[in-house]
Amino acid sequence: MKQKWTLQKTVYIAVLAALVCVVTFFRFPLLGSKVHFANAMCLLSGLLMGPLSGGLAAGIGSVLYDALFGGYGPLDCAVTFVSKFLMAWVCAKIAFAMGSEAKRHGQNIAACVAGALTYVALYMLKTFIFQMFVYGYPMETAVVTMGSKLPASLINAVAAMVAAPILYAALVPALRRAGQLDKMRP
Repeated sequence: MKQKWTLQKTVYIAVLAALVCVVTFFRFPLLGSKVHFANAMCLLSGLLMGPLSGGLAAGIGSVLYDALFGGYGPLDCAVTFVSKFLMAWVCAKIAFAMGSEAKRHGQNIAACVAGALTYVALYMLKTFIFQMFVYGYPMETAVVTMGSKLPASLINAVAAMVAAPILYAALVPALRRAGQLDKMRP
């Protein structure tokens, strides 16, 4: 399917990226990590805009936070972009599969579960690679670090899996009535 690219679609990507960035500020510490609803916004971006546009919104918004407010370097930001992009991309690919265009609630929930778990797997992989090959820690340290981050990552994933379909179901009728939903989509 070929996407028609418009200035309006670019603006929607920017707005959703800004929402992802801003929602990342609202976080609280839990189990040695930080819990936030930015992942829910990443999944919502995929549900609303499809794989490419939703992935761009999720990746750009997350990188904006990391680069401007998180104090992360270029390598971390690149990894963030790829992992958040893929989170929204996987979600959207499933939600838009078989011509459903994210209209089936059960399929959207499955899409959010797959997208959120994709991110958890990528985050754990990043943690392992950075611990072993960037920081040079032994395998035991890498595994312990991954184990300490997994509970909060799973809590973030579950929160995103619950919140994104609810937000989507609440927003779609208004966007459809305003004639904007089709302008956001592939």
